[in-house]
Amino acid sequence: MSRAVGNRAETIATEFLMRQGCRIVDRNVYSRFGEIDIVAEKAGVLRFVEVKSGTTFEPIYNITPAKLGRLIRSIEAYLKKNRLDLPFQLDAVIVRGTACEWVENITI
Repeated sequence: MSRAVGNRAETIATEFLMRQGCRIVDRNVYSRFGEIDIVAEKAGVLRFVEVKSGTTFEPIYNITPAKLGRLIRSIEAYLKKNRLDLPFQLDAVIVRGTACEWVENITI
């Protein structure tokens, strides 16, 4: 997927999350382990959101166990760097065209 397509999907996902009552805290956070697409907050819970898009396959399957491991290490680095001690979870937003599906707590 091209960076432009990824950026468009992240923008659609960000707007979707805001309509769902989330406050966007950060976007495209890089660590030595990888990238966190969106950091949002809703109801006192920090949500680290992985955005996936696609039309010819099920995008959620691109979140592999290895990818989850890198995301979790990136989240730990983010929390430590920002000295945050908040409840958090790892979510995904699947973007198909302009439609979004929010999958909460993808590590369970």
